[in-house]
Amino acid sequence: MKKLLILAIILTFALAFIGTSLAVPPGKTVEFTKSPMGKVVFSGKIHADAGKKCTDCHPKIFKMKKGADKVTMKDIYAGKFCGTCHNGKIAFDAKSSCMKCHKK
Repeated sequence: MKKLLILAIILTFALAFIGTSLAVPPGKTVEFTKSPMGKVVFSGKIHADAGKKCTDCHPKIFKMKKGADKVTMKDIYAGKFCGTCHNGKIAFDAKSSCMKCHKK
């Protein structure tokens, strides 16, 4: 009985942790529609397949709430937001690959 109680407690904490860490499913696709160049599509799957974790960018580069950061191309070119990685060294250069993110 004692072992069953301990197992139940462990499972409760494990499930609570999993629930909070997966509040947004891995590989989520998010669309931002306010760009004049066409909507920007962020693919969590592509980033996960490249070995990235949500915590690599959240909350130190991007806030967790969609639209909370006012991202501009000027910021990205200056190495902020997406430009932290999309600089041609870590990932493709945002300056020369517009349509990889912007979809008409």
